[in-house]
Amino acid sequence: MYGIDILVEEHKNIIEFCKSMKSMCCSIIEGEDVDINLVKECVAFGKNYADHLHHGKEEKILFKVMLEKLGPVADKLIRNGMLVEHDLGRLHMNELLEAIDRYEKDPSTLNKLDIITNASGYATLLNRHIGKEDEVVYTFAQRALSDEDKERVDAETNEFDEAPENKADVEKYLDWLKNFKEKYPAR
Repeated sequence: MYGIDILVEEHKNIIEFCKSMKSMCCSIIEGEDVDINLVKECVAFGKNYADHLHHGKEEKILFKVMLEKLGPVADKLIRNGMLVEHDLGRLHMNELLEAIDRYEKDPSTLNKLDIITNASGYATLLNRHIGKEDEVVYTFAQRALSDEDKERVDAETNEFDEAPENKADVEKYLDWLKNFKEKYPAR
């Protein structure tokens, strides 16, 4: 199923981002200065690639179809699980951005801790979240959706991916991720 295959591929990129972000946090703990601009770029990746480009497809396409077609099990799984975790990820990114702003004004240990806490918390949350989606949500969708609904998900996903602004953003963020992974390889 094209729509789910694309989401799984994007998960791999998000996992790599999370590994590198944790590596960056470790470097800060070990004494490296906080690179404010790089942390802002991490927030941009989280908000744009992981949230808008990836979670946007899940929420507006796959989850929408699942909620329409698969009844109370899908409702509980998506509304009480996946969407709550998407919101928690957004909270971590917003808190990270606020921590960066505070750190720029006052580079204290407390503000540095807030940067590390929210960056690491986001990475931990997304790693667990991705496991649930790959192993439970996507499997359920593939098994339970009709062929017609799967075709709808695939077509809408393809349309989203082919939008020129989305294609350009994916390319931009994957190039950025390549450089980020080189600077902070997974530990």
